[in-house]
Amino acid sequence: MKWGLMGIALAFLAVFLMTPLVVLLYNAFHEGWRVYQMAVLDPETIAAVKLTLFAVICAVPLNMIFGLAAAWAITKFDFPFKNFLITLIDLPFTVSPVIAGMIFVLLFGARSSLGAWMIAHGWKIIYDVPGIVLATIFVTFPFVARELIPLMHAQGTEQEEAALTLGANGWQIFTRITLPNIRWGLLYGVILCTARCLGEFGAVSVVSGHIRGMTNTVSLQVEILYNEYQFSGAFAVASLLVFGACLTLLLKLYVEKKMHYGKGSI
Repeated sequence: MKWGLMGIALAFLAVFLMTPLVVLLYNAFHEGWRVYQMAVLDPETIAAVKLTLFAVICAVPLNMIFGLAAAWAITKFDFPFKNFLITLIDLPFTVSPVIAGMIFVLLFGARSSLGAWMIAHGWKIIYDVPGIVLATIFVTFPFVARELIPLMHAQGTEQEEAALTLGANGWQIFTRITLPNIRWGLLYGVILCTARCLGEFGAVSVVSGHIRGMTNTVSLQVEILYNEYQFSGAFAVASLLVFGACLTLLLKLYVEKKMHYGKGSI
């Protein structure tokens, strides 16, 4: 039974994970390094990479701050509507990214009252970089909070209460007790959030407008190249996301090892 289950799991991984990965990398490089280099160094691809990294730089720190605040409030204090807050944190997991993008279009689009007012005052959200950043933040904000909430709940409040009785203020308690205890869990959530930001497609596709060199992220650039039958270029650009995913996976494994070591040392 054990070997049978392992065989089924490995066969599933080979068919649905490894085979597409091998096919993607083969199609990215089968026409030679020169074609691959031309596709990756194309100005539109470089602009897409810069925009994707910009969205990551904006979304990840904000989600980290929100995740820390939400996890701290939920696990350390009792207040009304706590369960409602937890439900709101899980909202992006239950709503399709495409629907999330449509919500932003309805809220900030030119046909809405708020959107028309913002456009009249020079603040363009939809079909511009701010819309992409907002959509990325929305679909990724649960990751840090959802990683920290069970970790901080398991640690309890005894150490913070002891520090409080010894005269420590809130900032000292957070920086000297809470943050060191959750640092690996926080980094783990940041890595997951970053990986989700890099590969986001649905919500960004709705709010971007697909403006070449301006509002196309890497995933949208792959779609455009593939739809234009530039298959080698599409696979070459997609390989950038694969390499980013592999790097994220290595960081994830490292953090998991550190978290396991920390639990064992305790």
